[in-house]
Amino acid sequence: MSVYVGNLSYDVKEDDLSQVFAEYGTVKRVQLPTDRETGRPRGFGFVEMSSDTEEDAAIAALDGAEWMERDLKVNKAKPREDRKPAGGGGYGGNSRNFSRR
Repeated sequence: MSVYVGNLSYDVKEDDLSQVFAEYGTVKRVQLPTDRETGRPRGFGFVEMSSDTEEDAAIAALDGAEWMERDLKVNKAKPREDRKPAGGGGYGGNSRNFSRR
């Protein structure tokens, strides 16, 4: 399992986040997703630690804490849901394909 960290500054680097969480245990992995088009950080990340106990300690200490002038949102990460492909369907875009009754 991993920890979701939200409301991050766009200036945060993986090493920064790793150092903060290392105070509560062994950090196995840090991910900071970036926007596909701009490459800019998306303002949230994920931290994987060695044990649930360490993750729980980090969550208890850091949820709501101010860091880099932001109030962090820290909780257990939820499994990623399967998302439908982008692009809409049926009636979007070209109104000539839409028939009214």
